[in-house]
Amino acid sequence: MDEQAPLREAVPDDGDLAAREAAYETFVWDNLKRNYVGHYLHGMLGMTGFRLVNAPTFLPAYLHAVSGSNAIVGLGLALQQAGGVISPIFGATRIEHRTKVMPAAVLMGSLGRLAILGMAVAGWLLSGAPLVWALLFFIFMFGVFMGAQRVVFSLLMSKVIPISRRGRLQAWRNATGGAIAAVLAYFAGKCFIGPNLFGNGYSTTFILAFVLTSAGLWALQVLMKEPEPPTLRPQARFRDRLREFPDLIRQDRAYGFFLLVQMLATSARIATPFYILYVGKVVGTDGATLGLLSFAFLGADTASNLVWGYLGDKTGFRLVLVVSLLGWIAATLLLMNVHEVWATFTAFAGLGAALSGYMMAAQTMILEFGAREDLPMRIAVSATAESLTATAGPLIGGLVAEMAGYTVVFGASLGFLAAALLILLLAVQDPRTRA
Repeated sequence: MDEQAPLREAVPDDGDLAAREAAYETFVWDNLKRNYVGHYLHGMLGMTGFRLVNAPTFLPAYLHAVSGSNAIVGLGLALQQAGGVISPIFGATRIEHRTKVMPAAVLMGSLGRLAILGMAVAGWLLSGAPLVWALLFFIFMFGVFMGAQRVVFSLLMSKVIPISRRGRLQAWRNATGGAIAAVLAYFAGKCFIGPNLFGNGYSTTFILAFVLTSAGLWALQVLMKEPEPPTLRPQARFRDRLREFPDLIRQDRAYGFFLLVQMLATSARIATPFYILYVGKVVGTDGATLGLLSFAFLGADTASNLVWGYLGDKTGFRLVLVVSLLGWIAATLLLMNVHEVWATFTAFAGLGAALSGYMMAAQTMILEFGAREDLPMRIAVSATAESLTATAGPLIGGLVAEMAGYTVVFGASLGFLAAALLILLLAVQDPRTRA
């Protein structure tokens, strides 16, 4: 209650919107240092742990090791994305009318972390088909809670971090988190997975991810001071908000095309879980190689984030999106055509840099379209659109990989990327420059 008192004293009761907006801005800048540190620690520790789960190395390799099937690998990644189809919309309807959303952030974040813990424990207690089914269940639940968390934490950042500081915040938290994750990934592959530490090296890796992500959530909860926004949408039923989706998209032509770019780029991730399996087929992999390629992927993610963040703050994030899509195409072509160790390492580094640039640009640009009151639902629409295409992608990719091989899957990914790049160049204006 004490933390809310300054805001309530600063906000007048006479309904003067201009005064409320001014009080809101004052609160944001007065508490910027504290909130900046909280978001930095949350992002650094949280993303360090989440990358150990989401990197296209450990989880796909684990699923393939316990199932022996490309289709199961695709199914697992599809289930993760399927979990995020409806949950962002549900999350948005639960918070868009609330003055404080941090309690929802803690709840959704905690449940997502428990799903990681479930993957770890299943590896120690189960084997064979029960282990496969348990992993698929926890991967799905991880997707459900991460979908809702994406809306809540994006909204939190938009409330307390000014638009001119968001790029550099993401740059430094992603860079330091990525540096730690790259080193941890290397040692996890070499010291956990290679020797099968504690009876299951993958479970040990996921426990480490659980501890790191939980520490990040705790830091944000302790440090963040959340303002009450000057305006809010009234509470609405879930189905009523669903009916408003077409109008939300039609209001801004550039936003509609931006959604299409997101869906195409997400469809290109049809190939993501099969990068490491392709390398295993043409080059060969062991625990040390998994660690090395994870290091390349996450290390490039780390270094490039500094470039992406400052470039986005300076020019807007449309340019970041263009460059990252070009890099994604180039890295995929290199992986397909040159099968030397140095080329594979370089390709994984290029994929790490490109995917981090895409994620930062997509998640930041969405905060800059339209009115603030519609922000939770815009984030939800984008997350749902991405999840819809990402759900079918890995599943179809697994089946295609089984029947036609990895090269066909990579070719489809390149086609989606080329289409996304073309639409971005021709039809999507940078919302910051336009404003």
